Amino acid sequence: MEKMYSVRMQDDYPMRINKYLAHEGISTRRGADELITRKKVLVNGRVAVLGDKINKGDKVTIRGVSSPKTHLYFAYNKPTGVITHSPQFGEKDIKQSAGLPKDVFPVGRLDKDSSGLIILTNDGRVTERLLSPMRDHDKEYRVRTAEPLRESFKKAMEGGVNIEGYLTAPCTVRKTGPKSFNITLTEGKKHQIRRMVAAMHNQVVELERVRILNIRLDDLAEGAWRPIEGEELKTFLAQLGMK
Repeated sequence: MEKMYSVRMQDDYPMRINKYLAHEGISTRRGADELITRKKVLVNGRVAVLGDKINKGDKVTIRGVSSPKTHLYFAYNKPTGVITHSPQFGEKDIKQSAGLPKDVFPVGRLDKDSSGLIILTNDGRVTERLLSPMRDHDKEYRVRTAEPLRESFKKAMEGGVNIEGYLTAPCTVRKTGPKSFNITLTEGKKHQIRRMVAAMHNQVVELERVRILNIRLDDLAEGAWRPIEGEELKTFLAQLGMK
């Protein structure tokens, strides 16, 4: 059995076939490459090859599709010490720790020493829409520092911090104690908050992500997960442009 998809998205064309399949929620990009390698993907009746690009109006057909894929979405509270991706010898990753369905994957990263909210899904459309630097999706973190925050800390952080030649985008900071604050970012450079705090002559000793868009950690226990569904899911997908 085959299922046909019409190219109808608003992104720029031509577009790589694996990116298109990920946007449609058929697969992740890596999974799409596997489908292409197995000759399961046709473009306008022709067997697709890796690296193919498609244009608006093209017909993409997937061989062997018997029923629509059920998309799953979960919020997970990652403990410190758990690896988001690619664990090394002796380390444990999210999928080994959480006991979630095997076909879901984490969207984005939290470093080993950080904790908090991670979204897991089998919907390949979410990854680029949530993580692309072209999209200003906000994420909130709770931070505790080694030293008291300076008087100028909030203003300096919100105005942008130079981290090794890169000036961070404006953000929102709310002091919650002498050595603690919440920060809301719309970008996600590697170890960004830790590097920003270091540039302010301080050090992060505890970092927890508490919100991604409308998805909140709230009282979800460390190491636990819950499904994202109902109005919460509807709002989340709408904010990603996936109504």
